[in-house]
Amino acid sequence: MSIVTAEENEAILQTLLQGGQQARQAALENFEVFEKGREDYVTTVDQALDRFLSAAFAQQFPSDGIVTEENQGSAAAFCGCHGRLWFIDPIDGTEDFINRGEHYSIMVGLLRNQQPQAGWVYAPAQSRLYWGGADWGLFQQDDDGNTLTLEPHPQALGDSQTLLLGDRDQRRFGTAIAARLPELTFDAIGSFGLKVLEVIKGQAGLYVYLNGRVKLWDTTGPLALAQAAGLICCDLNGHAIQFDPNSIYPQSLIHRQPIIVGWPDYIEACLPALREAVMDVRRQELTLASR
Repeated sequence: MSIVTAEENEAILQTLLQGGQQARQAALENFEVFEKGREDYVTTVDQALDRFLSAAFAQQFPSDGIVTEENQGSAAAFCGCHGRLWFIDPIDGTEDFINRGEHYSIMVGLLRNQQPQAGWVYAPAQSRLYWGGADWGLFQQDDDGNTLTLEPHPQALGDSQTLLLGDRDQRRFGTAIAARLPELTFDAIGSFGLKVLEVIKGQAGLYVYLNGRVKLWDTTGPLALAQAAGLICCDLNGHAIQFDPNSIYPQSLIHRQPIIVGWPDYIEACLPALREAVMDVRRQELTLASR
């Protein structure tokens, strides 16, 4: 059985394109920004897109569960009895959007049997739309609206080795990781989904997320794409990323595991050093806290 029908996928693509048009227009206008938590922002644009996307997916998939970032009540569907769950992030990379950058995206992920099945990532400011999943393939839409196959391009271990690490993780773990893996060059862009796509496209070999804030609407779609591309998605101990209720904080839908996404050669070569670097930092933090 296919993940979605061709007609369903076309409707999803059109919904994302409409949402992206709204985001691009809103970026040219004034909007309000609120702080949901420490360094966690939401705008009135996120909220409006959340309502638009929620309504569109609820109409298209009335028997499925719909979970969106800005509708806190929707998280209850994760522990419900739905066979399929759609996770929607109206703007992934909100800080980049606030700063009128290009590295934000609209993301959708489909979870079935506690496994990511398919993902859609649309970067409106770049006019880049990606989708695909397991036993389906990876696809992208070009500037003329044509569908093209997205071919994964592994970044080989060699002189130029790139690790994607977000700003918060760079501040906390960057020095320790650089000491253990001096051959790696750090880079970062806003959206979780766009970082994963950078690895798929060969612009980086590894994406490391350690700060314990990433949620199911951030990960379901991108990790479905990553797995379809042949990437490994694991934690610091090499255990596969899990999506079952025992692996997710039920109220926030935050992953209990840190997340490493990378090509097999990178995982094999770098994972032990990454684990040691994180342990170095945590030991230092415990020492400072005990003084």
